Amino acid sequence: MKLLATVATAVSLLLFSPAALFAEQPETNPGSQDKSVSNPQMPDMPGMKMGNEKPETGPPNFAEEIEHHSSSGTSAEPGSTSVPMLMAMRSSWMLMFHANAFVLDQQQSSSRGGNKFFSTNWFMGMAQHPLGAGVLTFRAMLSLEPATITGRRYPLLFQQGETAFGKSIADGQHPHDFFMELAILYDKKFGERSLISFYFAPVGDPAIGPTGYSHRASASENPLAPLGHHQQDSTHISDDVVTLGLTHGVLRLEGSGFHGREPDEFRWNLDQGAIDSWATRLTVQPGQNWSAQYSYGRIKSPEGLFPGENQERMTASVMYDRPWSRGNWASTLLWGRTRSLQDGSVFNSYLAESTVRFRSKNYAWTRIESAKRSNELILGESPLPPGFQEQPIGRVQAYTFGYDRDIDVLPHLASAIGAQVTTYGVADILKPLYGAHPVGVAMFLRLRPVSKQGSR
Repeated sequence: MKLLATVATAVSLLLFSPAALFAEQPETNPGSQDKSVSNPQMPDMPGMKMGNEKPETGPPNFAEEIEHHSSSGTSAEPGSTSVPMLMAMRSSWMLMFHANAFVLDQQQSSSRGGNKFFSTNWFMGMAQHPLGAGVLTFRAMLSLEPATITGRRYPLLFQQGETAFGKSIADGQHPHDFFMELAILYDKKFGERSLISFYFAPVGDPAIGPTGYSHRASASENPLAPLGHHQQDSTHISDDVVTLGLTHGVLRLEGSGFHGREPDEFRWNLDQGAIDSWATRLTVQPGQNWSAQYSYGRIKSPEGLFPGENQERMTASVMYDRPWSRGNWASTLLWGRTRSLQDGSVFNSYLAESTVRFRSKNYAWTRIESAKRSNELILGESPLPPGFQEQPIGRVQAYTFGYDRDIDVLPHLASAIGAQVTTYGVADILKPLYGAHPVGVAMFLRLRPVSKQGSR
């Protein structure tokens, strides 16, 4: 209990007062092992990739990358992916803090579009400590979106998924819960290239799908959710998650149990439930710049309006990251598929997204999507008629292009001003409601902690 109290205090400090923990840390080369912050029993520092400097000790292997747990849940991005964060050593504790926050104004055309000023955001603190022959990690991820997104949604044309106040959300994206993740992880290595991992989270991310969109390097500058979110990675906030993972060489195999129901509109609390769903994922990382995964899951009663409907979900993805001097190029190709186990309805979605960072402070990105939509979208947020059965009605394409640039405002804070434009390809059946060529525009301020100004 004393250990749990100590870690809870450390994570609370990481989440709510990171400046106090990190302000006194000297600027060191994030790519090298500095004696003041190294610990022989902790994961090697080079794998954190906090900057773009080349590590002096060579790249870590896949098992060492997994130990860092700097991605969502137990997912993996390419080993070369840089992770913007603050880091410090306190006694034998390695403390880390990373976050992403956007303050934006969203404007959309079409009679079904909307305009809104809001913020999307998340904050993650981690504390790692040697325990026995392994490494213990405590992690908490919070979001203030229940306060910064009013009405339980922000406008997003053609988006479907989840409910609010007993109605389906249509043309809108729900906010994240305040508690996005509360997790305990333990990793034990067997030799240099093998690892067994345990993950327990009252709220967390089971082994299904790729790294969640809010954590992906390829989506780091995009403040909005993908249209295929509910076929691809919507389980990244699930209740009562237990995962066992085995890593050897370039392969990682995981299995998870979790509670399948998606969060309700009460976003400040914890939604607990029985472990009634399962998933398994195979991840392959053949080189530092590549990572791929295939996952399969059975999810019990994910939608509150259809409690008797269970779902099968499959995803596959390939990620690529290419670092260079003063920048990098991160890309993701992703397929997600859901099938109703009640009536056999199938929904596929496809995504290609890419973000390039150049000359240290400049970012340009794109996200191209194709997602099947259902007849529930035609009803909007009207009550469902008696006997309603959800069925596919056609595909929608979304084409997003954006740019932002870091500006120097405060030390250890990368601030950027940017904008993105999204155009849509509309299925014929939806054109009378949406028009043939709806457009969305978002202008924003982005805030992100970094190890030193101008680095990631």
